[in-house]
Amino acid sequence: MDVGTAGVAVAPLRTVMQVPTEITFHGIDHTDPVEASILQWVARLEQVHEGIKRCEVVIGQPRGSHRRGRHYEVNLVLEVLGGEIATTDVGHQDIYVAIAHAFRIVRRQLSS
Repeated sequence: MDVGTAGVAVAPLRTVMQVPTEITFHGIDHTDPVEASILQWVARLEQVHEGIKRCEVVIGQPRGSHRRGRHYEVNLVLEVLGGEIATTDVGHQDIYVAIAHAFRIVRRQLSS
């Protein structure tokens, strides 16, 4: 686990089945259960679409969220044959719900 400046932790590049996956924790601590959840979602997407070349996930808390209560945001970029599919600023108070929302959005885009 690399921890850079400004509280950004980057998990080592992982390969889920065949999809290289980079997970960045921005302003929050890395946790294995959150990383495992993301990797499970990537594996599900791979079953839906064979053309995924790479997945990049950034998960964190926006500035000022500590004043409004915890709020997590997920940004997700899938590199697929012919381009990219992205979701930005998908948020929720529950980190796992935010992750699920982001991946469901991408899954719908892959299916259409």
